[in-house]
Amino acid sequence: MGILLIQSLLFLLAGRTAAQASEHVPGVQIAAVEQSPPPNSTAASPPNITFSDALQRATANNPQTQAALTVLGLAHQNLVQSRAALLPNVNYNMQYVYTQSNSISSGVFIANNGVHEYIAQGNVHQNLSLQTFADYGRASAAQAVARAKSEIALRGLAVTVAQAYYGYLAARHKYATAQSASEEAQRFLGISDKLEKGGEVAHSDVIKAQLQYRQQQRDLREAELGMNKSRLDLAVLLFKDFTENFAVVDDFGPPQPLPPFDEVNAAGTRNNPDLRAAQAAFQQASHEVTGAWGGVLPAVTLDYWYGIDANQFATRTPAPDHFNNLGSSAAATLQLPIWNWGANFSKVKQANLQKKQAVIELSAVQRTLLANLRSFYDEGSAARAELDLLSQSVQLASESLRLTTLRYQSGEATVLEVVDAQNTLTAASKAYDDGQVRFRVALANIQTLTGKF
Repeated sequence: MGILLIQSLLFLLAGRTAAQASEHVPGVQIAAVEQSPPPNSTAASPPNITFSDALQRATANNPQTQAALTVLGLAHQNLVQSRAALLPNVNYNMQYVYTQSNSISSGVFIANNGVHEYIAQGNVHQNLSLQTFADYGRASAAQAVARAKSEIALRGLAVTVAQAYYGYLAARHKYATAQSASEEAQRFLGISDKLEKGGEVAHSDVIKAQLQYRQQQRDLREAELGMNKSRLDLAVLLFKDFTENFAVVDDFGPPQPLPPFDEVNAAGTRNNPDLRAAQAAFQQASHEVTGAWGGVLPAVTLDYWYGIDANQFATRTPAPDHFNNLGSSAAATLQLPIWNWGANFSKVKQANLQKKQAVIELSAVQRTLLANLRSFYDEGSAARAELDLLSQSVQLASESLRLTTLRYQSGEATVLEVVDAQNTLTAASKAYDDGQVRFRVALANIQTLTGKF
């Protein structure tokens, strides 16, 4: 009977360990149950969120990203206003001027045209100066800077979402691993207890199995706590109105291969928002220099008026004169700066200093980009290669646990070897889950420099 019992236990244990091995092979979904929604939740079916959905939701809710988009909107309106300053303005003016009479049908003040003066005129006004054109160029460059910085914010948010999204998936996998480890420790406790009753092992083996089972129970509770905490962190990113009633798509599996470094390097040089922001900042500083020179050079103002400026509010004077009150006039003004105590030339020097600093910053961004491209690509390549090794480690650790347990039942292995095999499988499974997160975050970091590929 003892031999039959041992054989049946070996058969059941082999099936169990094989099932555990399939749970840790990449591409196989781990059936971890989603966190149940709170009892007061009214949503019947929670939304099933993919990574792209999570990124879209986070973009709408993240205050830093929305602040960058707001700055971009303000910069665009500044560009609209500076462009309007290049075009003629048209205004319609109406004015009534009353002057004290000097009793001879004229006003006391010689600057006025009569006791009663009515003005109703349309005015076309145009300013022409180098500073006006420089303001438009500066606003255009400022918009380019704001657009690049908004893209920087969006790509940086993608890294944050990747950490939260895949961190939650990894925590969920670790919880499933802790469940399997707890069940395995409980089964091994039952095996050692039966072998002790049959006189085949010492009571110290049972004590060690009990210690291992209790440790796995503690680890299971910690894994559940970590899963719930990571879920809350993800919920804060995704939802405007905080809720835990959601599910995420588990897309852990074989990772995509990285493109060649030359392709990544070309994409980084072409699509990097930090580089575009630095280049636009240099252009903005150049326009600052042009605008400063506008304070030294002449400026022209043109005005054209059409309407009435008469003692009667009418297009023609009453009988018997019947003069036509409608008329037009024009004026051109040339303003030439002569002496301003060196303030304008000081502004030119100030703008040149800013331009010099922009050149230095652009050079630094170019060097940093090249270094980060290599660093992020090496990190992604290492994480990609290690994932394959971690997957193999999970499979080997699962097989090692199965064989060690069989050897223990046949009296060829100690209880310490079984416990070590259990811990090795748990550690290998957790390392594989961490490797998945590491690769996806590394991929997101690369794409902050290159955009999607």
